[in-house]
Amino acid sequence: MNEFEDLLRYAKHVAEGVNKVIADLVKGDPKDLYEASMHLIKAGGKRLRPLALTLAGRMYGLSESLGIKAGASVEILHNFTLIHDDIMDKDTLRRGVPTVHTVYGTDMAIIAGDLLFAKAFEALTGLINYSIDPGRIVSATKELSWAAVTVAEGQALDMSFERKVDVSVDDYITMVFKKTAALFKSSLVIGALIAGAPEDEIEKLTEYGSDIGIAFQIRDDILGLVGDEKVLGKPVFSDLREGKKTILVIYALSRLDDEGRSELLNALGNREASVDELRKAAELIKSTGAVEYADQLAEKYIESGLQALQSTHPVDEEAKEMLRKLALYITQRKY
Repeated sequence: MNEFEDLLRYAKHVAEGVNKVIADLVKGDPKDLYEASMHLIKAGGKRLRPLALTLAGRMYGLSESLGIKAGASVEILHNFTLIHDDIMDKDTLRRGVPTVHTVYGTDMAIIAGDLLFAKAFEALTGLINYSIDPGRIVSATKELSWAAVTVAEGQALDMSFERKVDVSVDDYITMVFKKTAALFKSSLVIGALIAGAPEDEIEKLTEYGSDIGIAFQIRDDILGLVGDEKVLGKPVFSDLREGKKTILVIYALSRLDDEGRSELLNALGNREASVDELRKAAELIKSTGAVEYADQLAEKYIESGLQALQSTHPVDEEAKEMLRKLALYITQRKY
């Protein structure tokens, strides 16, 4: 982990600042609502999206302190999506703690998510108090709105795939771009927009963020199949139980014979399936070479994203180098 020591130290520093901004913003009455809203935020998380925003802003001259304040907006929005995702997926564990709806009930969890959605925009528009060009704040707010809409589209696609057998790799890439990569990409773009970066530089960060976000999700899919539950922070094989058409499932279905496809499809999305049954389905997927295929696909996106980052011309080279390390850190997952 020595390669990432400076990055992780800086990430911790940014996370502490973001946590303070969020704690000051997300408080009020009724008490239960705000406790529910802060439940997952207090449970931890690396704050990777605010880190990306802060570093992208620094690349083009934005102060770290303003990057952190803006970074709170994307972290709040991210946590809104997690609360609602857990309700839809009926997950009971997130970041190693019970999910919001299991502690506070589904109705309160929905409202808590709604509150965080609004607070995300409050955090970003609050930058008007810090002598930033209002036009830049408007552009950044439009980008955050785009991210919120796109994440919703991605979630809807993910849900629709559970009912389909013939999901293609291209379908999957579109879905994960929308559901996962879009907010990471927008975090970078928001930082650069607030800093006043040139359009061509923003385009390069867009490519970097999109590709690295896709690679992150591919590697996360692999972890969901072969990872340790303690590392995952959620139940093992939950993607299989929920019927998720991950890249691994899509590849396996294209390689299995009729008997194997039938066996896998019978286990996929079966919430009554035992851990042993799900484990057998996982072994069936692995037998097709799906893990190796997914790994190679992730590497392709990582390489493309890093090339885009390398082509940028920032005023802060240290921030650029930390973004390079961030890409490697979040995509080189341990299986």
